[in-house]
Amino acid sequence: MGEHFFVLSQNRQFLPFYYGDEKRWTEPFFFIQAADTQFGMQEKYMEQKEVYGWDQEIAWSKQMVKDINAMYPAPKFLVVCGDLLDAWPHTEPEIRLQQEVDFKKVFAGLKIPLVCVCGNHDIGNTPTPDTVGSYRSSFGDDFFSFWCGGVFFIVVNTQYYEDSSQCEDLAAEQEAWLDQQLEVVRREKPQHAIVFQHIPFFLTSPEEEKEYFNMAPALRQTMLDRFYDAGVRYIFCGHYHRNAGGFYKDMEEVVTSAVGAQLGECQQGFRLVKVLEDHLEHQYYNLGTAPTHIHLPNTKPSLPVLPTIPAWTRLAVIPAATKTSALAL
Repeated sequence: MGEHFFVLSQNRQFLPFYYGDEKRWTEPFFFIQAADTQFGMQEKYMEQKEVYGWDQEIAWSKQMVKDINAMYPAPKFLVVCGDLLDAWPHTEPEIRLQQEVDFKKVFAGLKIPLVCVCGNHDIGNTPTPDTVGSYRSSFGDDFFSFWCGGVFFIVVNTQYYEDSSQCEDLAAEQEAWLDQQLEVVRREKPQHAIVFQHIPFFLTSPEEEKEYFNMAPALRQTMLDRFYDAGVRYIFCGHYHRNAGGFYKDMEEVVTSAVGAQLGECQQGFRLVKVLEDHLEHQYYNLGTAPTHIHLPNTKPSLPVLPTIPAWTRLAVIPAATKTSALAL
């Protein structure tokens, strides 16, 4: 690890937790949630440079990787909730490829699995089969699910809800698949059911008006009821480049600010999420400020172990500086 970027979501599964008894709850754990690394946004949009780069995003992402790698015990995974890169796939493919190469170089150094969530900049505001296919070849599936430590995680592509006019078949495929995943929640009754997505349903209130950073009220109500009735109680999002969130009944939606460019008063950072037996606890940390020793209640003390090469890395090796298709299981 450190030499390769691993594409881990394949065949609607997530390789690191594809095997073993992940359905069983044993003890609390934690994961890291981030959003909008968005290589290129700072200089292009915030600083309005005609000729722009993404050295600042590289530095911010490297700091996040450093922060996470220093944690003990290690988080189960890092999830980046969309807009991995800034350049549009249909109008800036060459720039996007350069951003992708640099993204993969940075995150090849991450010592835990990376869960990639698809954002609007990753497939376009009006996605097509070509832009979705390009994303999948670079970063893996755009929707998938997995068990980890007794918790069921569902990753969805929210761009299909924004505009699926050019990819109706793909959107329908996700809908049918999502029905199956929510049936898993009903049937298996996981310790927690958690959704990862890019665009929030709402920013602070389920009753708020539609704007760029949330979803239309009618769709919002349908989806919130759909998730809630199945047993989902936590939704983690990005897209807003600010921290926000709120509740629908007792289901919490958490909107996490960006690792990259900021649009509000927040600083670059990420969220540490503790998964406890009966609830989740989470806190946003600015880059460079997160704790290195993470306290989890009711866990047995353990000694550090020598690093080993996880079995799943042999299934999904992709060189950090190249763009190739993921290996199939």
